[in-house]
Amino acid sequence: MADLEFTRREEFAIITLNRPKAMNALSFQLVRDIAAALDEVETSDARAVLFTGAGDRAFCAGADIKELKGLTLTNQKRTTTFGQRTFARLDSFPIPSIAVINGYAFGGGMELASACTFRVAAPNAKMGLPEIKLGLIPGYGGTQRLPRLIGQARALEIIMSGRTVDAEEAERIGLVSTILEGELIEAAMAFARTFTCYGLPALSLAREAVLRASETSLDEGLMAEADLNTLAFQTEDAKEGMEAFMDKRPAVFKDV
Repeated sequence: MADLEFTRREEFAIITLNRPKAMNALSFQLVRDIAAALDEVETSDARAVLFTGAGDRAFCAGADIKELKGLTLTNQKRTTTFGQRTFARLDSFPIPSIAVINGYAFGGGMELASACTFRVAAPNAKMGLPEIKLGLIPGYGGTQRLPRLIGQARALEIIMSGRTVDAEEAERIGLVSTILEGELIEAAMAFARTFTCYGLPALSLAREAVLRASETSLDEGLMAEADLNTLAFQTEDAKEGMEAFMDKRPAVFKDV
């Protein structure tokens, strides 16, 4: 996977898009490499997976336009569907994912970031879905995830204008959780440790419950929350957490 690097750093898996000369543009092979890397992460003991881009110019500048030209409609639909499926895995991935946005995150790069559990940004980060300028629309989930993150009206304005969102605006509208200072991966790991210190079963159930909020009615969401809360209550981590609270000591979670 020459265009992608998979490394471990302490309790984290790090996936680095490694096409700096092409501003880490998403080639079809790179999307396949991301899928393969997720397979590897899923069988590891990592507590979160961080995505970033090689170099300091771009997280991912979007699709590799050279590959798009000349595609048949059949191949276009096939590659789009594969990209959607790959990014959709992050919705139900067993551990949280964090996009560490260093520089440009346009088009497919913004869609990859949007699929992650969290997004954090360098001060120079710039984001957008500029497909409209090519006579296209986002195809890897951008039209579906961006409204869920920042609301329909804001998402429509960004998609239909194709404009760029800087880091400060992204933080203000909730597109990114925070703007990082200093060494980005270290800062992103510190951000991740605010939640990876807790048990993975509860983290996974919490993510599933919140995702239901955008997909169901309030009544259905409350029923799902009750079911998921009951599942959490049955875990060994829940027993440990309540006992630790009563004993006035830190809980020691074992992810069971």
